Amino acid sequence: MTEQEGVIKFQLNYQAQAVLTAGHVMELNSWRHIMVQLGMLGQCPQRYDNYGFGNISQRFGNGVGPKSQFMISGTQTGGIRNMTAADYALVTDCKPTQNQIAAAGETKPSSEAMTHGQLYQLSENIHFIIHAHCPQIWQLASELGLPQTGADVPYGTVAMADEVARLFAKTDVLQQGIFTMAGHEDGVVAFGCSAEQAGRRLISCYALALNRAGSAN
Repeated sequence: MTEQEGVIKFQLNYQAQAVLTAGHVMELNSWRHIMVQLGMLGQCPQRYDNYGFGNISQRFGNGVGPKSQFMISGTQTGGIRNMTAADYALVTDCKPTQNQIAAAGETKPSSEAMTHGQLYQLSENIHFIIHAHCPQIWQLASELGLPQTGADVPYGTVAMADEVARLFAKTDVLQQGIFTMAGHEDGVVAFGCSAEQAGRRLISCYALALNRAGSAN
């Protein structure tokens, strides 16, 4: 049975207030639209019991390490076609080891905010993250040589944050800029120093997966 999508599992200290503007989320919105068109983010009655899937984030300000702040799509906003600043949250503090997140905005942050926060803290060169749902990449992760989190590790948890840290320590994931979540159906995470780099890594991997699948038929 597929684990229910979009359930927040961390302790959330949330302030409901307008903190982001249209200018802040312009690049996020552009790439989110591309991901929706590719079917890697959104909401569909035929997938995941019609829960929204996938999310996208961008580093906010100059903070690094524990002081990293980031904007992220709100929880269960997958069905919104044209997002506004009100549909994104600003994560102001993330403590993976304590399972705690502080955020502000007109919506609560995505259930995957903990994983995003861990990534931003692990490398100051990461400025953009796309958590996509792509069965083609996910099913061929081993063949494509992609790092993978453990199959027994659920999304949005301290254990997942720890798994991401393990990948950084034990694999070349920082150089590849993409990994899959073996225990989270179709879950693929791409990141980069810019939105373009993160997007290019994901789309290039998608093309490779389609090519491999086509060659096998």
